[in-house]
Amino acid sequence: MKKLLLLTAASALACNVMAQQEPQKAIYYSISFPNAAHHEAEISMTIPQAPVGNFRVRMSRSSAGRYATHEFGKNIYNVKATDVDGKELPLTQVEGDVYEVGEHPATVKVNYTLFGNWTDGTYASIDPSHAHLNMPATFMWVVGQDKRPITIQFDDLDKYGWKVASQLKHEGSSVYSAPSLQYMMDSPTELSNYNVSSWDVVNTDGKKEKINLAVHSDDSQAVIDNFGKMIQKLVLEEKAVFGELPTYDFGEYTFVSDVNPAVSGDGMEHRNSTSITIPAPKVEGFENNLMGVYAHEYFHSWNVKRIRPKSLEPFNFEHANMSSELWFAEGFTQYYGELLLTRAGFNTLDDYTKTIAGLVNQILNTPGAAKYSAAQMSRYSVFADAGVSIDPNNNVNDFTSYYTYGGAIALALDLRLRSDFNMTLDDYMRTVWLNRGKVMKPYTIPDLQSDLGKVTNNPKFAADFFKRYINGTDKNNYEELLAKAGLVLQKVQPGKGWAGPLAATPGRGRAGQVLAADAEGLPILSSTTIGTPVYKAGLDAGDVILKVDGKDIKDQKGFSDIIADKKPGDKVTVNYKNRTGAHETTITLEENPNFEVVTFEKAGKQLSKEQETFRNNWLQSKVK
Repeated sequence: MKKLLLLTAASALACNVMAQQEPQKAIYYSISFPNAAHHEAEISMTIPQAPVGNFRVRMSRSSAGRYATHEFGKNIYNVKATDVDGKELPLTQVEGDVYEVGEHPATVKVNYTLFGNWTDGTYASIDPSHAHLNMPATFMWVVGQDKRPITIQFDDLDKYGWKVASQLKHEGSSVYSAPSLQYMMDSPTELSNYNVSSWDVVNTDGKKEKINLAVHSDDSQAVIDNFGKMIQKLVLEEKAVFGELPTYDFGEYTFVSDVNPAVSGDGMEHRNSTSITIPAPKVEGFENNLMGVYAHEYFHSWNVKRIRPKSLEPFNFEHANMSSELWFAEGFTQYYGELLLTRAGFNTLDDYTKTIAGLVNQILNTPGAAKYSAAQMSRYSVFADAGVSIDPNNNVNDFTSYYTYGGAIALALDLRLRSDFNMTLDDYMRTVWLNRGKVMKPYTIPDLQSDLGKVTNNPKFAADFFKRYINGTDKNNYEELLAKAGLVLQKVQPGKGWAGPLAATPGRGRAGQVLAADAEGLPILSSTTIGTPVYKAGLDAGDVILKVDGKDIKDQKGFSDIIADKKPGDKVTVNYKNRTGAHETTITLEENPNFEVVTFEKAGKQLSKEQETFRNNWLQSKVK
């Protein structure tokens, strides 16, 4: 008996080994749209070679390119598990977005209904005009089966007159594939009757990379072709920064675009594509206004999708993904997006000075940047990056966006490299690309510091820069740096009295309820900014301003009119009320600390030849 048991065990072990050696079949999805008018899709996931014993399937709680938590499980229902003949299998919902399949045969099917009615880079949207699918918001997946290949069939294309725009590999007809869960989740897909403009770019290695501009909008093909020529010019300008395009999977990169007043504005980068949604009437007539998001998202095909923070690799779809490096991944991309529009000729110098002023004010005049490092503000992304909550926060005082924080650091580093080392931020980005991105070696902050030390041949400078400006809260001398390019940093309202911003415009408050202006005065709807005169006077959210210097106040204009002719140091008396009763306080006006940037020429200063050359080398096209 003992011998027989041993033989049986050995035989079972051999069978298990053979099963493990058998190539894993693809997990197969089909998605159809019988009720698109009411924003529903029907999805079936077929799992051959299902895991032995009970196993779990789930919806994601995060999405590639987003860093906060999202509850995608709330939008699926009618979930059931069956065998291939439709016989129901035991299925238990163990968490809001997690289901456990009980005793089952070798092949299991999981079916469910998806509701989607929000068009952006994070969620899904379904109606008879299109199905805009962000994959984590769309597809359930098998826990522990991340490496398995995936096949997706998109049904009902002919019914609605739709085509497929996606970085997924086209296998034929309406069938597409991905080598793994990570790749599928990184492949947004638009099903619609879009227009597409395509062109080839000869890469540095002589190979062609095909760029597709797919746009679902109320525009003609001619308009999209013309817009494609503009995007082509931008692509070449971005290629010049790194010296080459990435090698795209299947030799293609696709802009998956949706332009319509009904969509939510967003741009979401992916490895070989980007999902861009813009709430504009159409492309025609708005081309220049649309270019910014294309410039930013395309730069991501190098920076963040290949020059990849180690903290985001691999991406975890079960919870928020925190990173200390977003000042570089997003912030440096923010800097280059606007800079390259200027180099490509889409923005004027005067346009760009407004962009620079925005970056400088964010790093010099926000409480978050004064108190917290760029690395720390990057970590706050788990709450800030389209994170959803109904309770108010104090972001005006505790957060500065890593986009603008990092963009301002990139601006300073570019100008310092140009003035102190006779090199540019482009040189640094190429170094990081070659050392990290091209070889797909995820980086840490010390890695970025090391690359700066190597490109400048000055590790001491790199160590000091990272200690003070990345991990610390020191700020560069922007007035001095901008002057090298013949630009003046000056106060926006010198000599004028300023009380500070009041978030007092009627709008939406807690839980989205509409807030109307108080019939008796001007309500303050959110936190006042620390350090401003109104903050120092004790005014904050929940207060209602009734009078200023004895005059009744009904709206923001009335408040602003009273202080318009006053000077720094002047005082105004404010009567206000809140839940504790009626109160009086005094606001001592100050000078507005915010800056504007103007050219030497507009400021009436003489532009030197050296400054002109510096400016041209910085802002002129690099396409040869």
